[in-house]
Amino acid sequence: MAPILLAMLLAAPTGLAGNWVTADASALVRIGPCGASLCGRVVRVLARGVPTIDVHNPNRALRGRPLVGVQVLSGFTPSGANGRGYNPQTGRSYRTTLRLNANGTLRVTGCVAMICRSQTWTRR
Repeated sequence: MAPILLAMLLAAPTGLAGNWVTADASALVRIGPCGASLCGRVVRVLARGVPTIDVHNPNRALRGRPLVGVQVLSGFTPSGANGRGYNPQTGRSYRTTLRLNANGTLRVTGCVAMICRSQTWTRR
């Protein structure tokens, strides 16, 4: 294998850990270890005109906290199975799965009962 190709493969990010831009490009989320599981926290609000505080949180006491630092993904295994996702734009939490796509994007699927919706996040 050519040395340049080998170096590129070794440097390429693998797995779910890393920085991800949400589908609507409103936030940068960092996925990484949280104890024995993986979680994701907002590390930057990217879009102008969107709230920078957690105004839709169902817990009124948390509605004034900054979005930066808010955990939006929790309880995931390294394979992305069986976690929870929190959408600060609605204040709702969902049963969520994460799947790394072959093209390097991340498929984030949230479900309520039998209804599921997916979106694609890109690595940054």
